[in-house]
Parts: sequence; structure tokens; C-alpha cells
Amino acid sequence: MGSRVATTQHWTSALFAAVALVSSPALANGSHGLSIFGELKYPADFKHFDYVNPDAPKGGRMATIGGISFDSFNPFILKGDSAAGLSLLFDSLVEAAQDEPDAAYGLVAHTIERAADGKSITFHLRPEARFSDGSSVTSADVVFSFNTLKEKGHPSYRFALRDVEKAEADGAHKVTYHFTGNRLRDLPLTVGGLPILSKAYYDKVDFTKTTLVPPLGSGPYKLSDHRANAFVEYARRDDYWAKDLAVNRGRYNFDTLRFQYYKDRGAGFLGLSAGDYDLREEFTSKRWATGYDFPAIKDGRVKLLTLPDENPSGTQGWFLNTRLPKFSDPRVRRAIGYAFDFEWSNRNLFYNLYQRTTSYFENSNMKAVGKPSPEELAILEPYREKLPPDVFGEVVTPPVSDGSGRDRKLLREADRLLNEAGWTLKNRKRVNANGEQLEIEFIRVDAAFDRIISPFITNLKLLGIEARIRPVDASQYERRLKSFDFDVAIARFVMSKTPGIELRNYFSSDVADVDGSRNLAGLKNPVVDALIDKAMEAETRAQLVAAVKALDRVLRAYNYWVPHWYKASHHLAYWDRFSRPATKPKYARGVLDTWWYDEEKAAALEAR
Repeated sequence: MGSRVATTQHWTSALFAAVALVSSPALANGSHGLSIFGELKYPADFKHFDYVNPDAPKGGRMATIGGISFDSFNPFILKGDSAAGLSLLFDSLVEAAQDEPDAAYGLVAHTIERAADGKSITFHLRPEARFSDGSSVTSADVVFSFNTLKEKGHPSYRFALRDVEKAEADGAHKVTYHFTGNRLRDLPLTVGGLPILSKAYYDKVDFTKTTLVPPLGSGPYKLSDHRANAFVEYARRDDYWAKDLAVNRGRYNFDTLRFQYYKDRGAGFLGLSAGDYDLREEFTSKRWATGYDFPAIKDGRVKLLTLPDENPSGTQGWFLNTRLPKFSDPRVRRAIGYAFDFEWSNRNLFYNLYQRTTSYFENSNMKAVGKPSPEELAILEPYREKLPPDVFGEVVTPPVSDGSGRDRKLLREADRLLNEAGWTLKNRKRVNANGEQLEIEFIRVDAAFDRIISPFITNLKLLGIEARIRPVDASQYERRLKSFDFDVAIARFVMSKTPGIELRNYFSSDVADVDGSRNLAGLKNPVVDALIDKAMEAETRAQLVAAVKALDRVLRAYNYWVPHWYKASHHLAYWDRFSRPATKPKYARGVLDTWWYDEEKAAALEAR
């Protein structure tokens, strides 16, 4: 669940006549929104979100980076690499507020009723909702979407919907979801945020196949043009049925949204300076520090902007595939982490722009710090005999080096851990009892990472480990991640502001061997499974924070990854033809969502 433009998950068809909006009176015993812990910022009669300009003009184009490649307009299945922006095509029952941690308000649904026992939830649909071909969005489409995503969709849907027993239609505009089990807290928002697919469309189209034929949706944009691996372009729908709803007022202001594709980040950067596209978020510290000095920046045609990022900063790092016997021992994994000198990298490669990531829930109040609190101990104590002692002391954090790039103290500790784990040094090679050398292969797409991985490899070789970089293209990288065909892989996962069901997809034993899951490290830990259940069962935010902190401690104690770095901000560069609201959404960039094309600025830019 989230804003359409917060994800990067298309077409040529005739525009249909505008559909008149019909007022749908709210039911007396229902609600206009949903919140996991029952708190809604906006009242039933709210006019627009606080972070938009409700009078923002419509028009113009915004073009930004889409990625490296795509081969499908089907973002709902495991197969293929889907194009950026596809979520713009699809509405859902509710729309997330980007200034609240876990709230959403009616979009296709105008009223929501939750059963007193929490076992079911009913959505009353707006009769005026339409797909882009003019056909009505009905309860049959909602039920079809649920059944199809759960049975045939990407495994992540199956994990998230495991405890949703069924969806039932009652007439054309009423849908009830029924839940099973005791972990019910997150399910209403989960089902409310599902994309709504057209049953009639997929009665004729095979949902399970990749395709470059644009799908039918009911969202604010339609796909207007594309060229495989070059660009995908969306046109704003003048006939969008929900354009005047409170959740949409002041949003989706660009007539055209375009996502450009480049073979690598370097080529993409050159595209910005040449004016091929409008906006770029910079993720490379060296380029941000030294590269943004081309003429258009010096004369003010391109603006630089840093926006605060109040989301959890995520779990970017090198994930170690514990399905492989050589990584099964936590001591081996910890020793590998000791060979990465972040302090040297930050000073020499990152221009001191980053902080070290230490937690799976970095930049949030769910990050474990110090020793366990009484609340955390109450959760962890029943598992004491099954957990390493580290869990009950100071939380495990990555080592801090002397910044030399070759900290002998840390390398000696890594040597000790490897020896303890049965990997000894013989003839400068780190071997096990069978004489097999410890080898590590880093797969990567972007060559920019080589300057970071290479010093890491140098230290690993000092430990007798044979390490190397394996360059792969973007499609191969995705395939190898989905099938867990790697030693060490780079990934970044951003945790929810209210962690719950999605934790299963990242860390649970159930998904460790399911292709396409995000459990890259292959965790199979019954205590982790139990702590995920605790987080999902939390009835208050305080209980949730304690449970997630306990989970964080356990994950960090087992060294499933070598954490990277983070910055709690967005670095943006854009051509000066746009304006934005005075207030940024707390939990989003808000660029494609709330900015608008400023004709005066655009004219002034063209006149230079």
C-alpha cells in the first residue's frame, strides 16, 4: 500500500468521454479511511491533503530516470523486468496519505466498515469509478483482482494475502474481505491497497505472461508511447473519474510523465546535462560532490535541491547467501564484514556524505540501540537458550575502523573468527577441513560499485579468501536474485513505517526458498519467525516498536549481511521549469505527485 508514484512498478488507446462524478453518501456506521492503530489525521469532509497545492495548474512534461532496462508492462508477476511508472495506471480501494505513517483514505471505496471482531472488512465502492475504456469498476473486478494476485501473482502477493480467506461481492458496489487467524491488524490496509484489475480485460488476456501491450487500468494516467529499453511515457487522463476527489486534488499535475532508460548511471548523468530529461535523484556521492558543475548549473538553469527523508532508510548492503554451506556459520559472515572499511570508504570515496547503516530499521525509532529495554527483554527472554548471548548485551553493530583501509586489528579479529569456524590459513589460502578454498563472488550491474568493492576484496584476499567481481546485465541480475543464484548480492529494501506482514517476505523461513522473495540471505530462523509474529500481533505502536527492536537485535546478531551506508535526504537536480508546494509530504519526495509545470519559469528558461 502506498502512493502510486512512490513506486516504479502504459499505451495507445482512444480517449473516452468524461464520466460525470456521482456523490456517494457515506454510511452512518462506516469510515472514510483506514489506519492500523485507528488514528486518522484528516476528517471525513477534508478537501485535500496538506502537502499539495489544490490550485496547481495542469500541463507540461516531467521526464526522469526509469532505470536500465525493461521488457514487460506486467508488474504483477515474477517473470520479466517491468517498466517504471506502471502503478500510475491502477487505482485501489484506498489511497495512502504521505504525511501519516499508516493511514489511507477512500479512493474507489467511499466508505469502509470493519467488523467488531476484526475478521472481515467491507468496502462500499463509488458507482462513478471507471476504467480508461469507460467500463465500470465493480465489486466483481475487485474480487477478481484479489483472487488473481493471490493465486497467479508475484509471490509477494501470496505472502501478504496468506491470511485473507476470501473476497465476496454483494451487488455491483460492495465487497467484503474475510480474514483468518489472529494476525489481523495489517490486513485491511493490505487488501485496500491492492491494484484493481479489469476482469473483462483479463478474461481475454493471459495474466501470467509478460507483455509489452499496455494493460487496462482506472488510474490517472494511460501509457501513451514507449520504446523498449529507451523510454516509457504516460499521458494524464482528462477523463480520469477521480480527479476531483479529495485524495487526488492538487496531484497528478503533469500532462506527460516520461521515464528515460540508460545503460548505466554515467550515461544517465550525461542525459541530464544534455537536457534529455528534467529531473534526477543522485545516489552516487562522488558525482554529487564533484560532478554537478556543468554550465547549466553554474548559470542557474539547473537547480540543486536537498530534501529531508523521514522514511526508514532501509537495509542496503551486501547480502550473504546462507543457502550456501560456506556462509552457514555466523562467524564466517561476521569475519567478512570486518574486512569492509567503511570509514576509509566514506572519507576517500563518499566525501563524508554518508553515515554507516547499523540497523535493518535505520533512521527510525524501531532501530535497536544499547542494551535491551525491559519491554524488549520481555519479548526476548523466552528464547534466551536459542539465541547467541550478543542479543542480550549491547546491540551488535559493524566495527569502526581506524580509517586506514587496512585496519590490522579488525583483520586479526576476522582471522580469529575464521579459524574458529574451521577455515584456516594454509599457504596464504583460507581453506576448510576438506582443503577447499573460501571463495566469494560479488555480482553487480553498475560499474560504479567496483571502486567500493575492490578495496573490500583487497582485504578479503589478505585473509586468504579468493574474492572477485562478476559483472552482469540488469536482466541477468534480476533473474539471479529471484532464483538466489549468487554468493553476495547488493540490494536495498526500505522497511515500512509500520512493519507487519511484509516482514515475512524479507525474513521468514516460509519464503527462504521461494523464488522472487526478498529473503535474499535465506534466513531460516524459528526465533525470527516468532518475532515477526509478535510484530504482526502488536495492538499499539509502543508494542510494535518493542517487537521490531527485538527482531532487529536478533537479525544483527547473526550477521546475515554487510551493511552499507545511508543519508537521511534526497539529492535532486532538475531543470528550472517546475514549482512545488510549500509543504513537502513527510514520507515522500512528492515530485511526480505534487510538483507542477511552471509556464513562466519554462519561458524564462527557454529565453536564456
